[in-house]
Order: sequence, then structure tokens, then C-alpha cells
Amino acid sequence: MSEEMKLRKEQVLATARNGYDRVEEAELSAVEAYCAGYKKYLDGGKTERLCLKESVALAEAAGFRPLDRTKPVHRGDRVYFANRGKELLLAVIGEKPLDQGCHIAAAHIDSPRLDLKPVPLYEDSELAYCKTHYYGGIRKYQWVTVPLELRGVVMRRDGTAVEVTLGEGDEPKLVITDLLPHLGAEQGKKPLNEAVPGENLNILIGSRPVGEEGESDRVKLHVMELLHKKYGITEWDFASAELEAVPAYRATDIGIDASLIGAYGQDDRVCAYAALRALLDLGTPEVTAVCVLADKEEIGSMGVTGMQSAAFDTFMEELCQAQGVSLRACYENAFCLSADVTAAYDPLYSEAYDKRNVARVNYGVGLCKYTGARGKSGASDASAETVSFVRRTLDEHNILWQIGEMGKVDLGGGGTVAQYMANRNITTLDAGVPVLSMHAPFEVVGKLDCYMTYRACRAIYEAK
Repeated sequence: MSEEMKLRKEQVLATARNGYDRVEEAELSAVEAYCAGYKKYLDGGKTERLCLKESVALAEAAGFRPLDRTKPVHRGDRVYFANRGKELLLAVIGEKPLDQGCHIAAAHIDSPRLDLKPVPLYEDSELAYCKTHYYGGIRKYQWVTVPLELRGVVMRRDGTAVEVTLGEGDEPKLVITDLLPHLGAEQGKKPLNEAVPGENLNILIGSRPVGEEGESDRVKLHVMELLHKKYGITEWDFASAELEAVPAYRATDIGIDASLIGAYGQDDRVCAYAALRALLDLGTPEVTAVCVLADKEEIGSMGVTGMQSAAFDTFMEELCQAQGVSLRACYENAFCLSADVTAAYDPLYSEAYDKRNVARVNYGVGLCKYTGARGKSGASDASAETVSFVRRTLDEHNILWQIGEMGKVDLGGGGTVAQYMANRNITTLDAGVPVLSMHAPFEVVGKLDCYMTYRACRAIYEAK
């Protein structure tokens, strides 16, 4: 190629480059340090309740305090509100009054999983099981033969709460069994989505009987007695419990070069940690910076802890009232980075992607002008001005970014909290980490993309 042609192309054509060809060697140590903290966050926050606890601990260590409705807020104040143990809202009050807007990074801390049914425990053929109801969009076949642990809370009849942890560390694990290949010919003929029915996602929880031979439910009784001994609960207490089965392995580096992270729940805790860490590392910004860690996104953001609830509005209204300004004016001038993951191009399944419009591992934070399904159903569809603002902000800070879609138009799609922010009259754009094996019990992300997403959230918080 002639030098003239090279210059002409550089002037007007877009050329994507791997992030490792663009970052300085010195920055890679910052990438590793950031990802070490992120992996620790993942291991401590395998459910939305645990993730909130981890987040609050980090926030308080960084000087945040619970929002007190009886006291005014001043510039530089660092406040948070924990909503029902499952949603966290945080803010650093900026120099400008809130009627001039705020900058928001909104992520979610719930992930696909298996919830125990209200009446879960049963015995069949002298094996004890717990029945589950899957939460969010999973591929059911991926959850069999995976070591599981049980996390959550049980509210006893007297109103006291007990936290349940089964399968952590060196404790015995749980599992869902699968049919052996020697007898699986008919199962193998079924489509993937039908090979493992949802009603078969039952967790093997025990096999040792107690009592006299010939009595019924001896294994179930043994399991329940062990639970009663450890937690003081009875079978009736399952009715007022939230127990979640999640993979029992820890976050780990992937690849001989250790350039990737493999773990459960990276959708969307990889962006939740980025949004949170960026806020904790912030000084006093020009405009108020807000971090939202919401629940229920995987099932439509419903419920009192989801993004469609009034919890966010209440939090923001309290801040605005403390300054004597209009909430509507704040929203009108606000910007939200909907920090959620996007699909990373996987060459093993290239037929699912538009290669010209897809995010790639190690190319930086992935911007998505719209999400949704097929004809953009469920998308907020950001304006050209909105994308320009984010693009300009990231370029000014030398942050690696890319832009694309989840996959081919007619194959499906997915949603985020962006539409619910946009419905509040808040300008919104989706951006996040590209993920391989999204929604699987073990997802994979690039370390460089994690760090660039953190830097993107911080740049948005600090934007003027």
C-alpha cells in the first residue's frame, strides 16, 4: 500500500485495533490491580443480597454514610441508601445544584440462577432433592452436573432471619444430575432447550436415611434434621425463604496468558463493580454523580427493588428536596450510562453475529446505541447527540471503546435498564463489558475491557 493511500484511509476510515496494541505497558499493572479487586468482589457477592453487602462495605470504607432524610446534603457529601437488602443507590454531591442535572451509572446485581420453590424438599427412591424454579434467561442444559452452593435467607415463623450458606469453601457441594450417554439416545435427539426440562432441574441434596428400615421419607427427614440443627428451621419455613442455587466455584484467571476472567454472575456484576469502584474513587465532581445497583433486571426490572420501582425516584427526590430544586429539572438535565454487558464475538458460533457490528474481547468498553429484540423492541435507542457525548468523553480520556449490537437482527436480543431511565426523561446510553458465554454458569470477560469500563464510568461521573 502506498503512503498516500495509507494516509487517505487513516483520514476517513474506521480501523478497529486490539486494545493490547494501543495501551502502554505501564497501564497493564493498573489493569491487574483493578481485576484483583473485582474477582474478590465476585467471590463475596454471588447473590444480589451478598453483592449489596459487599458494596456497602466498600462504600463505607470510602467514606459513604446512609442518607439521613432529616439532614441537608452539601457538595462533597457521600451518601447511600440500601433498598430492602437488594438494591443500592449511592451519590457524591457535586459542585453544581441538582437542577443542573447529574451523571448516573446504572447497573444490576442480580444474575441468572436457580431459586428453590416454596415447597422444595422431597424424597424419591431414597434420594432427597430440592425442586427449583429458574430465574432469568438460562440454557437449562448448562446447569446439570455443575457443583452448586445454596445461598439466601430464611425468615422463620417468629419473624427472625437466618442466613443460609451451604456448599461454600470445603463444605459438601450440591448438584443436578444428568442422564448417562449410554442411555441418552432419545434425549440427544431433542432440541437443546428441551433436552433438560425445567422441572428436572432438581438439586440432589442427600442420600443417607435415618430411623428404622421400612419407614417413609427417611432421607428427607435426615436432611431436614440437619438443616434444623444448623439453622433452627423447619420445612414450613421454606414458605418464607429466598434460597438461591449458584455455582460453587470461585472467580479465576483464564488463558495461559491470564488475560481473561472466568466466573459466575459477571452479567452484570462486572459493570456493577466498575460503576461502584469509579464512584468510590471519585473526588467532588462538578455535577452530582450517582451509582445505581438495581435488582430484578433479569426478569424485567419489576418489583420494589427493580429499576421500574419508585425507589430510585425517591432517592433522587430526597437529594433534590435537600437542595430545594426540582426533581423533573434534574432528570431533564441528567445523563445515565446504562452499564450492562454486551455479547462478545465468539468465532466458534460466528453464524450468530454480524461481524461488522459486534463487540470483541480486548477492544474496550462496548457502546450499544440500542438493545432490545428484533425491531428494537424494548430499547431506548439513544440519539446521535447522546452517542457523540459519550464518544467525545471517552476519547478525551484516551479510553478504549467500540460500538456494536448483540447479534444478528432476527435471532433475538436482550434488554437493559436503559429504557426505564429513558422513561424518566433521562438521556441514556448502554455501555458495558463484552462477555463470552453470557448467562452461563461460567462466563468469560477480558481484563482490559473490565478496566476500560471502570475508566468509562469514572469519566462520565467527572464529565462537565
